[in-house]
Amino acid sequence: MTENKDTSAAVVDPQELTRSLAEIAGRSQQLVKDFVARQESGQQISMDDALHMSKLFQDLYARLMADPMQLVQAQMAFWQDYMSLMQNQTLRMMGVESEPVRQPEKSDKRFAHAGWEDNPFFDFVKQSYLLTADYLHHTIDNVEGLDEKTRRKIDFYTRQFISATSPTNFLATNPEVLEKTIETRGQNLLDGLNKLLEDLERGNGTLRIRQTHPEAFEVGKDLAVTPGKVIYQNDLMQLIQYSPVTDKVARRPILFVPPWINKYYILDLKPKNSLVKWLLEQGFTVFVISWCNPDAELAEKQFEDYMKEGPVAALDAVEQAVGERDVNMVGYCLGGTLLASTLAWMAERGETGVNSATFLTTLLDFESPGELEVFIDDEQLAGLERQMNDRGYLAGHQMAATMSSLRSNDLIWSFFVNNYLKGEDPFPFDLLFWNQDSTNMPARMHAFYLRNMYLENRLREPGGITLDGVDIDLSKVKVPAYFVSAKEDHIAPWHACYKGSQLLGGKTRFVLGGSGHIAGVINPPEKQKYGYWLNSRKNKDPDAWFEGAKQHEGSWWLDWVKWLEPQRGGEVPAREPGSGKLKPIEDAPGHYVLEKSDG
Repeated sequence: MTENKDTSAAVVDPQELTRSLAEIAGRSQQLVKDFVARQESGQQISMDDALHMSKLFQDLYARLMADPMQLVQAQMAFWQDYMSLMQNQTLRMMGVESEPVRQPEKSDKRFAHAGWEDNPFFDFVKQSYLLTADYLHHTIDNVEGLDEKTRRKIDFYTRQFISATSPTNFLATNPEVLEKTIETRGQNLLDGLNKLLEDLERGNGTLRIRQTHPEAFEVGKDLAVTPGKVIYQNDLMQLIQYSPVTDKVARRPILFVPPWINKYYILDLKPKNSLVKWLLEQGFTVFVISWCNPDAELAEKQFEDYMKEGPVAALDAVEQAVGERDVNMVGYCLGGTLLASTLAWMAERGETGVNSATFLTTLLDFESPGELEVFIDDEQLAGLERQMNDRGYLAGHQMAATMSSLRSNDLIWSFFVNNYLKGEDPFPFDLLFWNQDSTNMPARMHAFYLRNMYLENRLREPGGITLDGVDIDLSKVKVPAYFVSAKEDHIAPWHACYKGSQLLGGKTRFVLGGSGHIAGVINPPEKQKYGYWLNSRKNKDPDAWFEGAKQHEGSWWLDWVKWLEPQRGGEVPAREPGSGKLKPIEDAPGHYVLEKSDG
């Protein structure tokens, strides 16, 4: 007996379809006008980018032509593999199974649908794509005469091209999308087109692909809900003091310096994965800096302003709040770079008040800063500085797009397929909501940071950087330090973090966690995920350190809290926000974190 399926829900109403298409056409015309207007204002930046890429690939072409035999050998190897693929597919059509010429990596989720394996046509398309991608990678890897930095840039842009041309990104060559289109009679494409137009409208003509729905969560209601008070604020930051959950607390409070490239509540997402909440449960008084979302009015703010109005001002406020200028500080990513700079500045001035420092995925030595290096050279920085000078800041969406491009298959193309081809809403994921809640960068500060840290790598040099009239030297930082890096971090590679940890002058402990820049840090013990590596021997070479390291199960949080035990400074009665000299301004999370970037 055959089961009858009700397909009425999949039938498209012709009148409704006509109305939808008419509405789409009208919205599209306005979007084109907005897009043209934006392109006129941004034409010079686009031209700079195009010229930069053109020069890179002209250099590649010249090197390839300098050794034609190597190119011919690579092409011959490609065609041999391609002929094997053709032969295998022919045999498969005849019912003879054969080993695939190319298979995607197990971590590659693009080809997870059964159609890529079961259907001979789509299997052929998949293997042809993977074979061509391997050929392009191999060709670039074996070009002689390219300096390493140029090779990495060409490799990056080639990978962007390869990702963009994946058959998964096109209706005609994606079996999952075709299956969905047949099931819905094209409604998925209509829904996807509407989502595309919404994202273009939201970006004023620039495509802002949603990684999760912007109304999926509400900061202060669903995220950043740990109770506390804003007890201090200035132009650049608000300082939050959290309410205790234990009767006794460590005498020395913990002060977080998060990065201002993102918002602080990565430390306080949902209660089940909140680092702030977990530390409160361990009996600590916790303070967190919440940076503002700057606009053109703060264009002249410098890196040293972030130091003085950030951690330095926060230390003064903590002393007024709890009567202690003796804290354990934590810096995350760029916040860790600022923390190290601040400690060196304080050491040069003979100032005290910091008992220990913890650095989460922090770069201090920028010699090998990972794939962000692709965007950093004199030519590209000059173009970026012109743009920032005109506007007064780097728009938050530009920084977000740059970071997403480092993992384009996961953070761009997967959502392109899901949202626009399948017509589905992205999954409501707290981490991705935080990821797309972008922030702007003040022009002067960001230019200083990129040039002095990334381009010239001056922070590691004694006296290489001057802050507020003081030449700083990281080797003069003597406080005990705890460094955490993540094994798969593509933003702050752990090898570079390890080398940076050797620049400080005090006793350090280096811990390597699993996963990446975020998941490797925000890793609650209850999840029992990723693990971490420890080695008490201080090898100069990071690979030698790792070879002798012992892997431990679970979260590095447990090791950290043991390390913090002697840094607690004894126990005192719990301290409520507002019980000291600073009275509450407003409830946490405060209003700075709610400020949106330019859109």
